Amino acid sequence: MGFLGDNMGQAVDTVTLTTAQAIVRYLANQYIEIDGVEARVCGGGFGIFGHGNVTCLGEAFYDNRDALPLYRGQNEQGMGFAAAAYAKTWKRRRFMFCSASAGPGTANLLTASTRNGND
Repeated sequence: MGFLGDNMGQAVDTVTLTTAQAIVRYLANQYIEIDGVEARVCGGGFGIFGHGNVTCLGEAFYDNRDALPLYRGQNEQGMGFAAAAYAKTWKRRRFMFCSASAGPGTANLLTASTRNGND
């Protein structure tokens, strides 16, 4: 337990998180009310892990797999189309994310996003 500034002598619990853990925790705690029923805004995501995102995001998603399920994609463009279909199914009130490592495959996410914006 730590103290942050002058908090009138009250103890404040300190939580230490990586950036990836903070992002995943934030996504898991965002809710929306749809027709009187509370639901998570983010339904989970799709991922292809490679250099750059496997050690940070992969671990954070694994720790929160019940709240934010992660589905392994076969290619980035397919993940982008699946995420767009999920959002359309929920009338754009909920979404799924896509995670891919830096590289030429990531350009395929752009292909899916530009196509989905035209209909």
